[in-house]
Amino acid sequence: MYGSTDIQLLRTKTSPSPGSGNSTVASSKFAASGNVGMMDIVAALEPTFGGINLEDIKAPECFVIEETLKRSLDIPVFHDDQHGTAIIATAGLLNAVEIVGKRKEDVRIVVNGAGAAAVACTNMFILAGFDAANITMVDSHGVIYAGRSVGMNEYKARFARETAARSLADALAGADVFVGLSVANVVTEEMARSMADSPIIFAMANPDPEIRYELARSVRPDAIVATGRSDYPNQVNNVLGFPFIFRGALDVQARQINEAMKLAACHALAALAREPVPETVLRAYGLRELTFGPDYIIPKPLDERVLLWEAPAVAEAAMQSGVARRTVDLAHYRLELEARLGRLARLVSTAPSVAARRPNNAPAGP
Repeated sequence: MYGSTDIQLLRTKTSPSPGSGNSTVASSKFAASGNVGMMDIVAALEPTFGGINLEDIKAPECFVIEETLKRSLDIPVFHDDQHGTAIIATAGLLNAVEIVGKRKEDVRIVVNGAGAAAVACTNMFILAGFDAANITMVDSHGVIYAGRSVGMNEYKARFARETAARSLADALAGADVFVGLSVANVVTEEMARSMADSPIIFAMANPDPEIRYELARSVRPDAIVATGRSDYPNQVNNVLGFPFIFRGALDVQARQINEAMKLAACHALAALAREPVPETVLRAYGLRELTFGPDYIIPKPLDERVLLWEAPAVAEAAMQSGVARRTVDLAHYRLELEARLGRLARLVSTAPSVAARRPNNAPAGP
């Protein structure tokens, strides 16, 4: 058996109004007999649904499944474990590099892990302008170097490079960026100390990162640190991607989610993090202040503005790249999205004062 796979099916009602919210999501978990069995099931769903979101498929099968489905279906197919992580991580990395005053073309990046998310992140870094020649990928067998034969596949081979480094410790010496998509506690204090000035450390293994947040900041107080956890600053959370990417894709009836749309989502998130943070977001997280800087490089998941920035950017990229079946006026589209959020924002902003005025044990009003 192939194993248990989660597929989210996104259905848009006939002739949707962009931004109207006329879509539903159903999640199905099933076991299929091999890649072909799974792909046959997904293909059979195409006439009914506007998009397919794949989850929990290991590498390298996930690459084959997604690539095959994208070629054969005329609706968006998106593997969130790959691209959701990649989009959010790249948005954060673009901002982090700017904050530390380095050029994306120059930074040396070490990616620890060679699974679905690691491969997608590396591809997205390159798409965003980071130099492939400066990226070293490391897996459980060590550095993926040119000529290595142990534990290789065609997807890892794309990132093999000429280097004398053979271990994670070797690769991290002098590196500007560490991107961890692997297992807990593989980065030691000595490795962190060996990195370049003002290092960027994305330790995204969950629930325990490659190096503990407190340890990374203690050893390297000059570092920008991100994790996959909500209890630390700079959480790399897929929820910032998938819902809003599909919102934009569905509203223009896109045939696929292509690289231009992913990059547009990435740049929209990076730009939003530089904007002043509204009171509603500060209250949601119990914060007094949140400003663009080392501890805030990625928008917060509860920031309602993500919809207003990301969905239109994705829709615009779909139209410009020729995969949209319908055209929307972007200014009008943003207004419609804003209108949808308006009532919710008012409710959120008034809830604390209403609660404060209500006597103890008084029932909530309608």
